[in-house]
Amino acid sequence: MARPLCLVGAPTSMGAHAPGQEKAPRALRDAGIAERLTEAGLEVIDGGDGPIRRWRPDKKNRFAQNLSAVVEAARETAQRVRRFADGGGVTLVLGGDCTVELGTVAGHLTPGERVGLLYFDLHTDLNVPGSIREGALDWMGVAHLLGEDGASKALSRLGPHSPLLDGDDVFFFSHGPEQMTGWEREVFERRALKGVTADEVAADPEGAAAAALAEMEPRFDRLLVHFDVDTVDFTDLPLSEDTGRNRGLAFGSAMRALRVLLGSRRLGALTVTELNPDHGDEDGSTVGLFAEALAATLAASPALRAPG
Repeated sequence: MARPLCLVGAPTSMGAHAPGQEKAPRALRDAGIAERLTEAGLEVIDGGDGPIRRWRPDKKNRFAQNLSAVVEAARETAQRVRRFADGGGVTLVLGGDCTVELGTVAGHLTPGERVGLLYFDLHTDLNVPGSIREGALDWMGVAHLLGEDGASKALSRLGPHSPLLDGDDVFFFSHGPEQMTGWEREVFERRALKGVTADEVAADPEGAAAAALAEMEPRFDRLLVHFDVDTVDFTDLPLSEDTGRNRGLAFGSAMRALRVLLGSRRLGALTVTELNPDHGDEDGSTVGLFAEALAATLAASPALRAPG
């Protein structure tokens, strides 16, 4: 029997550098993401969107801005994801900034099952509030998943245990070493974390993704995939919150790699983050292009098809 795809929107930019990502779930819905998935032959259950939480400057908590709102959004996402995960479905979480992933992970943690995370992101997000001055928590999501020293306890203890994940549970896919802060490099090396760089993925998108999946799949009962739109070169697809040009992957290469990463029957969720629809064409065509490619990529996943 095919597993249903459960659509969950998490419209928050509270952890971001600026507003915009809170508009992404609505923009993707307006671009027909649910209809495209249904037309591709998938059973889609629409879990709706959570409350809209728009970024605002937090002058009282400058190095972990909007922390309480970020925790609320992640906790709510976890509750909604857990409901669908317990029912056996695959969840498509429409963020939202990268802190949404904390909720996706927490919602999948079940006693006796091991959860692995393929983190498809140009950044490793291993900072903590004391390591950088920006105060944007979406630069810190993985550090909180791993319970790194200096992480906020309120955000890192969302699930049934802490840390939410161990270092061996995460694979950093298509990260840019030049994007890492000194703190992140130290954490990456000290913990002997695993990953593949954006340059390596660009050279062979499918091969790099297949190797990453082969590394992770045998060790876990559920695999989660995190896709940050900033992994795509902004010039090729101007949708990311991060407007850096001439870095990351071509859009087509990113989608080919993502298709492979979603190729496990152990897939639990895909979380899409850091999409700012204001950066695309005014007529919505850029978001529409992304929605079309995302639907086709998900529809190819064997996790959503009846075993043949």
